[in-house]
Amino acid sequence: MRVRFPIIRRFVIATLLLMIADGLRGEERLIYNRDVRPILADKCFACHGPDAGHRAADLRLDQRESAVSATNRQPAIVPGKPDASELIARISSSDSELVMPPASTGKTLTAEEIATLSTWIASGAEYQPHWAYVPPVKPVVPDGVHPIDALLARSHQARQLVPAELADGATRLRRLSFDLVGLPPGVEDVDRFVGNANPQAYAELVDRLLESPHYGERMAMLWFDLVRFADTVGYHGDQEHAAQPYRDYVIRAFHQNKPFDVFTREQLAGDLLPNSGDEQKIASCYNRLLQTSHEGGVQVKEYLTKYESDRIRNLGGVWLGATLGCAECHDHKYDPISQRDFYRFAAIFADVDDLRSFNGKDITPTLREPEITVASPLEKDRAEELRAEIATCEHHLLSAADVLTRPLEITRRLEEVWRNRTQELAQVDNLYRCMVTEAITPRPIRIRPRGDWLDESGPIVDPGVPDWLPAADVGGRRFTRLDLAEWLTSGQHPLTARIFVNRLWALYFGTGLSRSLDDFGAQGEWPSEPELLDWLACEFVESGWNIKHMVRLIVTSQAYQRSSQPTPELAARDPENRWFARQSAFRLPAELIRDNALEVSGLLVKRVGGAKAKPYQPAGYFQFLNFPKRDYAADADDGQYRRGVYVHWQRQYLHPMLRAFDAPMREECTAKRAISNTPLAALTLLNDPTFLEAARNLATNALRQPGADDERLNWIWKRTLSRAAQSDEIENLRSVLVESRREFGAYPQATASLLGVGVSAVPTDVDHVELAAWTTVCRVILNLHETITRN
Repeated sequence: MRVRFPIIRRFVIATLLLMIADGLRGEERLIYNRDVRPILADKCFACHGPDAGHRAADLRLDQRESAVSATNRQPAIVPGKPDASELIARISSSDSELVMPPASTGKTLTAEEIATLSTWIASGAEYQPHWAYVPPVKPVVPDGVHPIDALLARSHQARQLVPAELADGATRLRRLSFDLVGLPPGVEDVDRFVGNANPQAYAELVDRLLESPHYGERMAMLWFDLVRFADTVGYHGDQEHAAQPYRDYVIRAFHQNKPFDVFTREQLAGDLLPNSGDEQKIASCYNRLLQTSHEGGVQVKEYLTKYESDRIRNLGGVWLGATLGCAECHDHKYDPISQRDFYRFAAIFADVDDLRSFNGKDITPTLREPEITVASPLEKDRAEELRAEIATCEHHLLSAADVLTRPLEITRRLEEVWRNRTQELAQVDNLYRCMVTEAITPRPIRIRPRGDWLDESGPIVDPGVPDWLPAADVGGRRFTRLDLAEWLTSGQHPLTARIFVNRLWALYFGTGLSRSLDDFGAQGEWPSEPELLDWLACEFVESGWNIKHMVRLIVTSQAYQRSSQPTPELAARDPENRWFARQSAFRLPAELIRDNALEVSGLLVKRVGGAKAKPYQPAGYFQFLNFPKRDYAADADDGQYRRGVYVHWQRQYLHPMLRAFDAPMREECTAKRAISNTPLAALTLLNDPTFLEAARNLATNALRQPGADDERLNWIWKRTLSRAAQSDEIENLRSVLVESRREFGAYPQATASLLGVGVSAVPTDVDHVELAAWTTVCRVILNLHETITRN
């Protein structure tokens, strides 16, 4: 029944709502995708949206024709007449029996939201296709101007916003180094860059860092969160599985700048590519990274269903920015994703051989056939380089002509190089097991009513893609995983490029142009700079899906190089930095916090690729791991000091240091890590053996520097923070040093305890009380907010 207001009351309400809307938006025109859809999606679509099975009153508010229809009811929307629209009457009602949304939903509309909907209806209730499902169109930018800066300048000028100044040279270098290679710059790098007057110095620095092998390691961290890469199976016994070569494949792909479309094809369908080799087969490990169970009593059909659903959720998260998992049991409540769409996607992966992984053996590492035994892609590259160098050395050492004319010093140098390269070759010349994808006869895929794996009453579906996205014509043959990869990276696809460049932007600004990094559907956020997002997406495709090209574009913009310190105006008008008139400061991710401490201490081992690392871990942490029971053996060699990207990732028992700094368990696709601030994080920095050992090694290096205490304190400060310490900072550190000398001098047991941590040798050429005192100073510096923050 329609709520009827007296005419005067309806007139007053409509007038007030319009006045509120005008005051809120000023002269700015309402945009459906930006202003209206988010309200309807949040408050209305669950009952009046795409899900036909749960739709109330046969009313769809996500489609205009249904919203304005008068069939068997009062129109929800009467374009141009908010006071005659049932929608406005219901959301404005004070009657608990009639108000929408119902109280049972726990949702209400604010006065501003009601005013926005009223203004929209008054202006004609224009709908728009969802912005993310429309192919991007590249805006025109002036020649000779950096396109990112040009597009942001338009926005800033329209808002009468003055951007922040460029950051100082040391800050820009430190920011760039963390963002591109995940490591801090050296003191010499800072001095060289800050003192370089060459206007091309920054661009040259960008190119140099992009060519570093450590760039691949930094980028791989982003990808591993998305594809939920881990070293263990997740379910039940959480046994280890064979995925290490895939880790190196990803690092190598980013380092070599493999085009993103090729990167996509190899992972989704490496086994289906013509002349598929080891590299493509290793890439196909992506399809096997999901959580699995190896308990002997599992129901095969149930777990095939779990694996199927996991794959589709991850596909949606990584490439489509779509919550496909919501459609497993029913049509999506907010987006045009039907249950049939979900199972058509599932049918694409119905040829993946999962049956051989049901071995029922409680062993670790577990067997997850199909597998191959191969060299690590990165170690294979290095082994080939080493063999060539060894052959060259042997040629010169054995050459009679060289022996007669060569100075003894050069002979000894050649012999040393030969020994070193031979030893390194023995270290990297390894073979590893790796799960791969093998195609079998596709099993039939049915729509499962309510997602019930026991219910086989649903119809069988053919593989394919949703009809609300660009069509994929395969000429009547079966749609394959390779067709899926080609479709995702076709120039007409509206989502793939947008999603990836939005995540790149978030990597380098702390937040995306749309903050919804994992959901570009109706529940996702309208981009704060939609023209810029579309320009970047188009440029990505036009560049041949060149990732380094896009990274270079972003980090060479003035927008990227600006200070993260807001002016008073920016702080007041844009506290969350949604208009990108400045940079953002944010805490480093967990792996980089550890890498940073090891690097500044001089302990970091920068060997790229190869076996995983096992850092120190609390005794007994694995005591509840069963099937089989196991202990954790930390590395006692240089594996202890390798980068975080290589750390063993135990899904059920993730390393405590990683957990303390919000690393994900990698059970599902993670597009945006949480950033928390807890006492446990501070305690980890103070007491984790890795950080204690790093502090001790940093202190050892400081004690070997010439000069007095203040000079050594400033040396530590600059090495750790890339800037000179201020006088008050030195004064505070000096007081810590003096007090620590007194304490450790009085308690020799405390000295022995502190210096006994870790596998690296404690130096014998320094006083141990003095070393313990300086270690305490270094612990303080490694615990500073600035130390673990990217500004």
